[in-house]
Amino acid sequence: MLELNHVHKVFNEGTLDEKIALEHIDLSLKPGDFVTVIGSNGAGKSTLMNVISGALSPDIGTVTIQDTNVTPFPEYKRSKLIGRVFQDPMAGTAPEMTIEENLAIAYARNKKRTLRRGVTKKRKTFFKESLESLHLGLEDRLNAKVGLLSGGERQALSLLMATFTEPSILLLDEHTAALDPSRAELITNLTSEIVEKYHLTTLMVTHNMQQALDLGNRLIMMDKGQIILEVSEEEKKELTIETLLEEFQKIRGEQMVNDRALLS
Repeated sequence: MLELNHVHKVFNEGTLDEKIALEHIDLSLKPGDFVTVIGSNGAGKSTLMNVISGALSPDIGTVTIQDTNVTPFPEYKRSKLIGRVFQDPMAGTAPEMTIEENLAIAYARNKKRTLRRGVTKKRKTFFKESLESLHLGLEDRLNAKVGLLSGGERQALSLLMATFTEPSILLLDEHTAALDPSRAELITNLTSEIVEKYHLTTLMVTHNMQQALDLGNRLIMMDKGQIILEVSEEEKKELTIETLLEEFQKIRGEQMVNDRALLS
């Protein structure tokens, strides 16, 4: 479903500020895989997401989705295959447009463009039914401006917009990090329900180690642009935060103390 082969990305190459963001990354996701990604700040997690989505191009290597090499595809072309939810609840939606208008744009992402009316009665019914699944009452506020929604409501809407077209790949980039604990729990539960409902192939970056253990069937740890640990489905069932930190300590040694704060 998703294949990264020898993906390498360097920023400011040849200067004093040169930084290897991704170092020859190989990663494979099968259909339905839900992989959580952890690592300290600067490990390359967001760069990985940006290379997959097309926001950044790798210097070396290929990105393949559904047996198609999408490496030369710009971000807008890949958006037909990829749904993405960002950390910032303000990203991913148009605040000056209504809920209905935002949903209509998301719905058309992988549809052929026509001159027909944007929101038909049938489509509005579908939007309402989809919003009902969030249990936030947004189905009764289709004409409300998205900018007036709370952070949790907006992130729930972003998650719905990214998934109801059943994309080939779902990218979740610390999508609960900016929310208060109760809203973060809501979005985490919605994520689990939606991914399971649509059997979505998902890659989720998180700093919350418990969330990384609770969600998904696989886990990878990144550091300095490399994947330093891969945990299979069977191995993950036995993992705890302490055992994961022990693995991290073996690899990073004396930096354990600082990175425990960053990872937990």
